Amino acid sequence: MRIVLMGPPGAGKGTQAKRLVEKFGFVHLSSGDIFRAEKASGSALGATLAEYMSAGKLIPDEVVVEMMAKAITAADAKGTGLMLDGFPRTVPQGEALDKQLAAAGKPLDGVVVITCDDAPIISRITGRRSCPKCGRVYHVQYLKPKDDGVCDDCAGIELVQRSDDNEEVVRDRLKAYYAQTEPVIEYYRKSGQVKVVEVDGNGTPDSVTEVLAEAVGNLT
Repeated sequence: MRIVLMGPPGAGKGTQAKRLVEKFGFVHLSSGDIFRAEKASGSALGATLAEYMSAGKLIPDEVVVEMMAKAITAADAKGTGLMLDGFPRTVPQGEALDKQLAAAGKPLDGVVVITCDDAPIISRITGRRSCPKCGRVYHVQYLKPKDDGVCDDCAGIELVQRSDDNEEVVRDRLKAYYAQTEPVIEYYRKSGQVKVVEVDGNGTPDSVTEVLAEAVGNLT
């Protein structure tokens, strides 16, 4: 099974993607993880990606498609289910993905969209803190460390806020999502070739997982 997991930034895609991988055995391809790894590599492409990501802007289609095409090809070679997370984000990306999968005889089975209101999204993202040493993520309200501001796993290491986790950048990311990514959902609806299902992401992570797993299971 091949699905696309979509939703605005902060809707809980990361958490839910991990749970879906555990339940269904998908190969999880997160564009964010792939881009951050490239950014950390110190390459010229990584430096370009850093500029877009720090400003909360979408990365150009041609760069995204090239990177994701390589990742999809490698994942397909494993012969297991595939879950794309954070890609496609624009209609041209969706069209490019469809062509690639059609050529391989492996079209999408469904597009699953996690919806969420803006207010909880802003609260979730601006409240995130992470350990600069081990990468563990916390939240000032929902997932506090044992000692305020200090990582539970790394003694004495103070938590930090990512530069792109401030409200201004989050609002810009939401605007970009509504302007450029929501049309992708409509593109798939109009195609008539792919099932599109929406799941309310405003609830607790466990309640969202339950509904989400049922929705994905019904795609088979």
